[in-house]
Amino acid sequence: MIKLPVQFEEKMKNLLKEEFNQYVKSFEEKRHYGLRVNTLKIEPDQFKERVDFQLSPVPWCKEGFYYSEEDKPAKHPYYYAGLYYIQEPSAMAPGAVLDVQPGDKVLDLCAAPGGKSTQLGAKLKQEGVLFANDISATRIKALIKNIEMAGIRNAVITNETPERLSERLEEYFDKILVDAPCSGEGMFRKEPQALKNWESHGVEKCCSMQRNMLPYAAKMLKPGGYMLYSTCTFSPEENEGSIEEFLKNHPDFEVVPIPHENGFAPGRPEWIGGRESLRGAVRLWPHKVKGEGHFLVLLHKKEGEIKNKVFIPKREVSDKVLEDFYNFMKENINVKLEGDFKIHGDNLYLVPKDVPDLNGLRIIRSGWLLGSLKKNRFEPSHVMAMGLTKDMVKNSIDLPLEDPNVIRYLKGETLQIEGHKGWNLVCVDGYPLGWGKIQQNMLKNKYYPSWRWM
Repeated sequence: MIKLPVQFEEKMKNLLKEEFNQYVKSFEEKRHYGLRVNTLKIEPDQFKERVDFQLSPVPWCKEGFYYSEEDKPAKHPYYYAGLYYIQEPSAMAPGAVLDVQPGDKVLDLCAAPGGKSTQLGAKLKQEGVLFANDISATRIKALIKNIEMAGIRNAVITNETPERLSERLEEYFDKILVDAPCSGEGMFRKEPQALKNWESHGVEKCCSMQRNMLPYAAKMLKPGGYMLYSTCTFSPEENEGSIEEFLKNHPDFEVVPIPHENGFAPGRPEWIGGRESLRGAVRLWPHKVKGEGHFLVLLHKKEGEIKNKVFIPKREVSDKVLEDFYNFMKENINVKLEGDFKIHGDNLYLVPKDVPDLNGLRIIRSGWLLGSLKKNRFEPSHVMAMGLTKDMVKNSIDLPLEDPNVIRYLKGETLQIEGHKGWNLVCVDGYPLGWGKIQQNMLKNKYYPSWRWM
């Protein structure tokens, strides 16, 4: 049984009253484990047929499933193929509620480690653009890996403050997710470390960060667009309180009610003396849903004229510079990759359509990292492999799941294997894992070293 801080217990008793005992009792239960199927690669029904995990549906996310602790999905080759993301079930709710459509311009403002970004990216279906931003230079490493493993080709990854982003991307986005930094009260059962963080990072500090970033997010949203604000805390000050403060200063925004179903409880405006429309927010309580604590509110920016048109530069890279890349494509790829190319150092990117001029911002990924332009050759990236499908390449090595070579490949070993000389896309059951290069029936392993099976 987790020992809750006395100050926190008293606060929760005051808020929950007769429900408090039910809430405390939830700490006696085991936490719930979840994974979300990556629909860029496979549909949920197909996935269920292919794995022997003990799966049951997460009611608020059609791609989400509970799994048993004994399943160990992080030690399965399909995880390395990007077929799913391991995600706490309640954390699937923000991405499920925000109605992202293919072609939208979407911002995940506080994106690391990338669970919600990969969910939004799957909804885009490789159309439009996903900006995944995080201010933390250390946390952004996980964000990069998760977006790339998911095979998202239309993502721009930035490491910036909301203020700096808003200076360049005013009224650019159709949908914005603000999964705000918070005191983490909803994670006490899942992560005991959250208790220590709660004691050292107070509610007041988190409120200040939230209320500072929300106006910048609002500035980046188009008139008619939608912004979803979420936290993993119960604190009224950080939830209804931060949104009440925002709405007072932004009369062009309104609350869009989220259905109170699947165990979702209404917002509690009375806890902060706020407007009645905040009852349209939802609270996920661990004694009411099979998941941890969350808060969500959906905001609509009222229709109006777009006053700021961001500058979309024309990006042109000469055919001469791209000659080695085109040769690689002709020899190895069945489709033509079209769009704006960009070179940064030796790296070649395919930039999503309608991405503005971002010079001066800290850009970690400008789009789909295709590979490196070396002297007289093009070296494809692991990221390119993860964004392809088997039918997009001329040559592949497709290993069945039970083949011991699957694990050997993921460990970075050289494989003795027959196949077409040169570059091959290595797959498991038809799903790409990475590149290999065959010479004299030996496959030189090109699997990304830092991603290897441990």
